[in-house]
Formats: sequence, C-alpha cells, structure tokens
Amino acid sequence: MKKDIHPAYREVAFVDLSNDFKFITRSTIAARDKITIDGVEYPLVKIEVSSESHPFYTGKHKVMDTAGRIDKFRQKFGNRSGKAGA
Repeated sequence: MKKDIHPAYREVAFVDLSNDFKFITRSTIAARDKITIDGVEYPLVKIEVSSESHPFYTGKHKVMDTAGRIDKFRQKFGNRSGKAGA
C-alpha cells in the first residue's frame, strides 16, 4: 500500500442518541467530538438509529393499514377506470 493516502483506521465510539446505547468499532469516519469509555478516549460519532433502537430489531414495528388507505383514496377520487368508455 502507498503511504499517506489512506484514511486513519482506528477505534471509534458510536452513541445512539435515542437510548444512549454505546458501542466501539473500527472505522475511518471523521469525528469532531471525543468520549472517554473505561479510561480510554475515543472519537465520538452520534447516530439516530442503531440495532438497539431500530423497530425491526426491537420487534416494535408498526403494521401499515394499507386497506384503509386504499379505501380512503377511492372515497376521495371514486373508483375510476383508466379507459375512456368505462
């Protein structure tokens, strides 16, 4: 590999803002903030959603009422056909 052309690959702390879940992994992402975990200082990246807060992984996802939405559309615009003679 060529020297001085690759980004720094280092340990970075990610914090989920919705539930204060923290995890440390290796990344090349640029980070301005820093956090100290267990006496070690890491670059800090703040995220909105992680596996601890995502509805798919937590089992708290909502089921969309698509039938109700279709009925509401038909009430508003009628049951029109795409053909002119219909």
